[in-house]
Amino acid sequence: MESLAAVDLGSNSFHMVIARLDGDALQIVDRIREPVRLAAGLQDDGSLDEASQARALEALARFGQRLRDFGADQVRVVGTNTLRKAKNSRPFLHAASDALGHHIEIIPGREEARLIYLGVSHGVAGAPARRLVVDIGGGSTECIIGDSFDAVAVHSLYMGCVGFTTQFFGDGKISRKRMSNAKLAASLELQPLRVSLKTRGWERALGASGTIRAVAAILNEAGWAHGTITAEGLGKLEQAMITAGRLEQLELPGLDPDRRAVFPGGVAILSAVFDQFDIDEMWISPTALREGLIYDMVGRIHDEDPRDRTIAMLLTRYSIDQAHADRVQETALGLLGQVADSWDLKSPDDAHALIWAAQLHEIGLAVNYTGHHKHGAYLVASSDLPGFSRDEQLLMATLVRGHRRKLDNVYFDALPSDLQLDAKRLTVLLRLSVLLNRNRDPEDVPIPELEAKENNLRLAFDREWLEAHPLVHADLEREQKSIKPIGFRLDGFELE
Repeated sequence: MESLAAVDLGSNSFHMVIARLDGDALQIVDRIREPVRLAAGLQDDGSLDEASQARALEALARFGQRLRDFGADQVRVVGTNTLRKAKNSRPFLHAASDALGHHIEIIPGREEARLIYLGVSHGVAGAPARRLVVDIGGGSTECIIGDSFDAVAVHSLYMGCVGFTTQFFGDGKISRKRMSNAKLAASLELQPLRVSLKTRGWERALGASGTIRAVAAILNEAGWAHGTITAEGLGKLEQAMITAGRLEQLELPGLDPDRRAVFPGGVAILSAVFDQFDIDEMWISPTALREGLIYDMVGRIHDEDPRDRTIAMLLTRYSIDQAHADRVQETALGLLGQVADSWDLKSPDDAHALIWAAQLHEIGLAVNYTGHHKHGAYLVASSDLPGFSRDEQLLMATLVRGHRRKLDNVYFDALPSDLQLDAKRLTVLLRLSVLLNRNRDPEDVPIPELEAKENNLRLAFDREWLEAHPLVHADLEREQKSIKPIGFRLDGFELE
């Protein structure tokens, strides 16, 4: 049996789920939640304050104790809305990774929505296949339409229970006017989705995560609904909150004290969801993002990686020459295998990045040949790529951008500092692979011997092959100059 762990660094709470994988069977064995209130620490300048960072690091250190015997391939950790927004998230992430003992990914909002739907769809077996899933988090709200296990429309909105409670109920007062203003603001965010989602339709509305589960628990305890959330019961809850008048006087059966401080904003958003989408009743999912991460990991283990499906979709959409991309990929992996040790590119993530970039290096041809490396980088960086974290997508775009023409250190500056050297090395390998396959010959291109000492490279070719390909020799001489600006040397081409 293999143990897997998923950690969700949410805007309101940090969650960890640990599961045991036995063949195809998955069993949840542990759950841990820490109410960190990360979103409450966002300051006016967009940075996280020291108090919220300290709370987060303390929680992650406790998580790290539980995960100390887990390998890197057994754990996936993702940050969501607040870490997407925080201007100082990079330095914080270094400290956070050290405290946890594992790498942290920042995922885009649409990827968060996809993972939420994946978790929900596995947790509601037997429910109607066509679903609307709503998840109200601390900093964002996700709305997804899906069929069975496939999300067909995903949306992530920048509104959550922490931000809305701070904005509309910051001094603790709850009134009818404030609740109305909060619902109006949420409705304005939801309105652009109203027609498109209702046109797609659904058989059942499902709610996930803390706010919605808390509302369902309160309605059930109060006898205002029975296991679900109804529009009528939600109206009674609103009235009870207005009658209470203040956060500190909010005594509702089933309301966790940890959630009281962010509850009014979440209720306002949920009420707007019911109004905008004409929902009469919402069922509750026991699973969400954390479980979605676990099932996504299981898919990767069983060679059902959604990232590979995304790459295949792009190959089709942009009519990329698959045979040529495969040849470039084969050459790139052959070169990588020779320098993986000396360049410390032994992680599966390094090979994946090189494979994906090789497959997509000509995606920009769909726009124009001139500058197609720039067009390609834009398409990769700007597209919705299910399965990819923000850094994975940015790294792939950087490799595509650097696969031809001039190189400059500025191309790599947008990457996290700990990825920049690896990105440059992978870019050099991709450039050589593209260069060697430039004539698009379907015959196998012999993979030369490659030696790397720090950032100095030496290639050794079969004499007859190189003499029969003078253009390759000329291209390699130009490449010597091209890679110098980023600190690499190609000293010569020894003939065997």
